[in-house]
Amino acid sequence: MVAAILAVIATPAHAKWLRADTESFIIYSESNEKQLREFAANLQRFDTTLRVVFNVAAKGEESRLPIYLLPGRDDVARLATGSRSAPVSGFYRQDRDGSFALSHRQNDGTLPGTSPAQQVLFHEYSHHFMKRHLRVAFPGWFIEGFAEYYSTVDFDKEGRAMVGQPAHRRAYGLLMLPKMPAERVLFEPPSAMRSRGQTDVYYGRSWLLTHMLFHDPARANQINAYTNAINAGTEARKAATDAFGDLAQLDKDLNRYVEGRLSYRTTRDPVPVSTAIKITPLSADEDAVMMLRIERMNARADQARLTKVRDDLRALAAKLPANPDLQYELAAAEWDIAPATRDLTAMRAALDKLLAARPEHVRGNVLLGQLQLHQLRQKGETDPAAWKAARRPIQIANRADPNDPIPLHAYFQSFLTERTRPSDMAIKGLERAFALTPENLNLRSAYAVSLAHLGRFEPAINLAKTVAFDPHDNGRGDALLKRIETMRDRGAAAAPEAEDDDGEG
Repeated sequence: MVAAILAVIATPAHAKWLRADTESFIIYSESNEKQLREFAANLQRFDTTLRVVFNVAAKGEESRLPIYLLPGRDDVARLATGSRSAPVSGFYRQDRDGSFALSHRQNDGTLPGTSPAQQVLFHEYSHHFMKRHLRVAFPGWFIEGFAEYYSTVDFDKEGRAMVGQPAHRRAYGLLMLPKMPAERVLFEPPSAMRSRGQTDVYYGRSWLLTHMLFHDPARANQINAYTNAINAGTEARKAATDAFGDLAQLDKDLNRYVEGRLSYRTTRDPVPVSTAIKITPLSADEDAVMMLRIERMNARADQARLTKVRDDLRALAAKLPANPDLQYELAAAEWDIAPATRDLTAMRAALDKLLAARPEHVRGNVLLGQLQLHQLRQKGETDPAAWKAARRPIQIANRADPNDPIPLHAYFQSFLTERTRPSDMAIKGLERAFALTPENLNLRSAYAVSLAHLGRFEPAINLAKTVAFDPHDNGRGDALLKRIETMRDRGAAAAPEAEDDDGEG
């Protein structure tokens, strides 16, 4: 891999990676400027469509979503799973680097409608939009049905949005595989599906039910009644039967609906898109490290992949010792590796080189603070002055970019690492971080617990419900909800608990 990268950067004046800045996105791609501008405009128009539909007045985001565009589906699949043959066309993740999405430029569609890559990206961005702007608890089937429903949005020649078009990629599961009863869709999470076929049917039936509830006049406002009841604490089955009526009849209606002619809606006016889309080439330093950066962010807990990318970064750093972007990625890769095997001395050396070149590097200062805090905890430090000094780089990071939620969250976590109550400033910082990136489930969970510690149990429980119902939470939400409800029932806010000091968060 290193040899290939070095070949690419042999003439650094001709960097291949471009960056597109829009109101809501930062998009990285190796495509030409015309293709990237068209892609960016289409994606920004989709964001504007969602804002119009859901009456979100604000234009753009303070904390924009990075999108990485790769050449083809196989490239995305390998980064997602380690295998180029995996059935993955795009994905969305939240981790220590923040939220980001990966997609590709290949149009390999054989079905009617927009390309599979666009539909997957629109699906994933719909999740992001829902979590950021629709801050109530939704059940798993509707979270997925909502994302599938908006994934097929397309635009006519005048720029008007066509919303609610068929999800053709779900046709096989809906028409050829065994039908899944509405009760299973309503009350089982997608993780309960036992095969790819069942998962396909689940997603298809979730989309179909969402489409019917949005378009069938006889069921107007039922979804609002249902979600309101869920958020008011009504038991799931009662909420469903109160809103939808007899569930056996709902199932029959759903089976009839799939065989009818589906309607879609077109916006009256063209959806505007800002012409202020800025396209710039990455610097030679950024260009040199981009693919290894993407590799590091997606290796996640795969220690073999993490070790390889760390070793590749070391080899490249030996060739390009003056590249500060490379030093950051090397430090981040070292921190990502399991605590028992990471080299903290090498990490500190990389951070020192980075911060000597760029003293206000936001994420580099956060990493330095986290490293220093980790080392204090490892040796059992009790001097408050030492802890105050250790978190100072995180404060530098926040001053450098007040709209980056990562330093705000890290500052709050620093008190938990110290095993002491977060300061009022840290709590306000966490609140601000949540306001910037409410889609981040780790941050949402931390903020819910913080509210509970302050005795604000109602908003804490409401937030915990949004995590518990999320099909992507890996089961953490139920434990979070139970913990906060227990605190409420005891009538007292417990002391904050330190999280595991493994570099996460």
